[in-house]
This record gives sequence, structure tokens and C-alpha cells, in this order.
Amino acid sequence: MELLWQQVAAGFASGAIYACIALALVMIYQAIGHVNFAQGEMAMFSTFLAWQLMQWGFSYWIAFIGAVGISFAAGIVIDRLIFKPVRAGPVLTQIIMFVGLLTVINSVAGFIWDFTSKPFPSPFGANPLFGSWLISTHQAVMIAVTFMLLLYGFFRYTRVGLAMQSAAENPASAKLVGIRVEWMIALGWGMAASIGAVAGLLIAPIVFLEPNMMLGILLYGFAAAVLGGLSSPGGAVFGGFAVGIIENLSGIFIPVVGAEMKLTIALLIIISVLVIKPTGLFSVNQAERV
Repeated sequence: MELLWQQVAAGFASGAIYACIALALVMIYQAIGHVNFAQGEMAMFSTFLAWQLMQWGFSYWIAFIGAVGISFAAGIVIDRLIFKPVRAGPVLTQIIMFVGLLTVINSVAGFIWDFTSKPFPSPFGANPLFGSWLISTHQAVMIAVTFMLLLYGFFRYTRVGLAMQSAAENPASAKLVGIRVEWMIALGWGMAASIGAVAGLLIAPIVFLEPNMMLGILLYGFAAAVLGGLSSPGGAVFGGFAVGIIENLSGIFIPVVGAEMKLTIALLIIISVLVIKPTGLFSVNQAERV
């Protein structure tokens, strides 16, 4: 029983990171109706920026705020310079652009900082929370930050959040009521990049910093977003925690699943959800006039 609770707590902690990545994916999906396959690499690059700032003598929190702010601006720039010109193009063109962005960011990070693993500090340490063996202080902060980033209220009750949803669902009608569609989409990119940066900064002390650190985490985050629903920020958070717990418990109840097989769990979750409920558990049914 003790092992069971320990695995649940560990899954809840890792699920917090998956939830952050899922939230970033939902932000992009809400903005442009597509999944950003380069989201993990953008988070990785932001983490490297924070690491570099600390190497230059800045404190952890200055580096944290600087990396998140730079990521927000970079997300807007990427949208305006790279994706705006192809927004009206075929879906396949945009998917290729996402894959190309993933490859470019990974290669540039490797060229600048090389592909060796680097330790990344945590201001919270690895000590158990209040002496508990279930969860560390850093893991507790990961969970708390994820709930702080929950964007359900933002999309449902704020003018900017509603404008972003309108711009994504019906750009023509949104323009007629005065919404600046292009800038709403750019804002979605900026917010997704900054949320991804937070996820990268929180996971780096656990997995170590290197250009490929987010590849597997992106898959878990995608599984979380698909499980909860790509149109539901709250569903993305639920999906992240659910995927984290399922991943850890599978090692107990499915003995053949080792560390090298855990990514298979994420793939099975994606396939199962797409077969049973393609829109996710918490998706909102939308009526469309034809």
C-alpha cells in the first residue's frame, strides 16, 4: 500500500508538468485550431535561456522571469513572421511548418549549448515536503503552479479569453464585431510559449537539461490534451494528472511495462481516446449552422 501511494504521489507530480504542456497545446489550438508539435522544443529552448542567464550571474528568479518574458515575445514573433503567411494554406503545409520548427529549434539549441546533459538548479531543493516521503518540495511547487495556470476562468469570463475563442472558431464573424483576430492569435502563441517555458523550467531539475529533454514529455502532454479535450483548459489539467498517475501505476499493475515502455502508455491513451471519444472527456459540444 505504501508503494501504491508513493507511485500515485509521483504520478501526480509528473502529471503537473504534462498538464502544463497540455495547457500550452490547448492555447495554440484555441488560437489557430492546430496542435503545435514544436511546443516541447520551444519550452526546452526557453529553459536553456534561463540556464544561460544564470551562467551570466543572474539569480534564479531573474532568469525565470526573463525566460518567460522572452518566450512570450518569441511566441508572438514566431506567429507573425512564420505562421501568419501560411495561415490560409493547406493543413498539411502548417503541419510541415510545425515539424520544421521543431527540428530547427532542436538543432540550434544543440549547436549553441551542445547535446550534453547539464544540471539545472531548483530553488526549492529536493527535500521531502514537511518531512513526508510521498512528495518533495519541488514536486509540490510543480503541482501548485499547474493549478495557478489553470485557464478555465480566463477563457470563460474574460473579454480577451472570449475574443481569442471567437477569433479561432469564426474569424470572419469576430472581425465584424471589432475583434483584432490576428493579434488574438499572436497573443495565444505568446501565452502558449510562456506556459511551456514554465513547464520546462520546472521539469529541468528532474530530467536534466539537454536539447532532447522535452520530446517524451511532449508526447505525454499531447496525450493529456487529447484525453481532456483540446478545447478545454480544465480538461487538459485533468488529463495531465491522469496520464501521470496512469504512467506510474502501470509499472506496478503491468509488470512488463518498464521505463523504456512507458511512452507506449501515452500512445495507447491517445489511440483509445480517439477511438472512443475523439473530442476528449471535457470537450464542449458546439452547434454549427449549415
